Amino acid sequence: MSNVVSINAAPFEAPSIASAAMLVELSISTWTARKKDKGASASVTNQAGAKANTATVNKSLLSGCDELTALQKFTANTRNAHYAMTMPWSDSGLRLLPTAQYFEYHKAMTALQNEYDKLTATFLQAYAWEVTQAQVELGNLFNYDDYPSTDTVASKFGFRMNYIPLADVSDFRVAIGQETQDALKAHYAGYYGQQLQSAMNDIWQRTFTALQHMSTKLDYTDKDKKNIFRDSLVENVLEMVDMLSICNVTQDPDMARMQRKLATALQGVTAEGLREDAGLRREVKASVDEAIKALPSLDNW
Repeated sequence: MSNVVSINAAPFEAPSIASAAMLVELSISTWTARKKDKGASASVTNQAGAKANTATVNKSLLSGCDELTALQKFTANTRNAHYAMTMPWSDSGLRLLPTAQYFEYHKAMTALQNEYDKLTATFLQAYAWEVTQAQVELGNLFNYDDYPSTDTVASKFGFRMNYIPLADVSDFRVAIGQETQDALKAHYAGYYGQQLQSAMNDIWQRTFTALQHMSTKLDYTDKDKKNIFRDSLVENVLEMVDMLSICNVTQDPDMARMQRKLATALQGVTAEGLREDAGLRREVKASVDEAIKALPSLDNW
């Protein structure tokens, strides 16, 4: 069964959501600390009797640097947090941010930005020492010229958020003929509708994934081997209950009903209660399975 949710519905009439959402762009840059070693690459191909440029040796310049590793992992986790709190919009990286989510998003991302800055400062303080350690790690592959100055390395790190108003179709005004302007508006209307549909489908997909995971984990009786699950099993679904409300920028009645249904079914439910109470597990699983069936018509399962 595919995990891709496909909404099988009539052509989507995109409402104006300019006042209900905005676009956000998150840009985080880090130094990869990797470099191609041309000499080592040539040596490998020569020794193998291979044609030139068929093999590449990339050096990890600071392979033992815990500070850089922590920074790179933090950056990946920050991007995941950004994706979790927003909805897809364009291939360029812009994400749709519901207005109702703005303050929570900005507070969370600002805290992450402050932590990123601290981790960056910690790495830069350790940089000179780590270069000397790299000389031991890399042996004959070490080359001082591979290591930029501390100021140059510092310039390779950055954390930036940009908030952009969401243009409505009626905002498409350019100094061209009316016929061409109408054609451009129609083009943008189609794009706007497709992107909004994709954003809403993303919320349905994430809801389906969380519900399906919960249903699978709760599918056992006291006589069966217990399925092990973490507290996050419930937390993830409750998070999607909130997202169904926050991200319902189109005021979709089906999404509103699903939010109420799940909020009622999971009221007071805890992971510990599900582990200890077989009756509660059956009841919650039945509610979750019913909710899955009530999702918008799905195909390509």
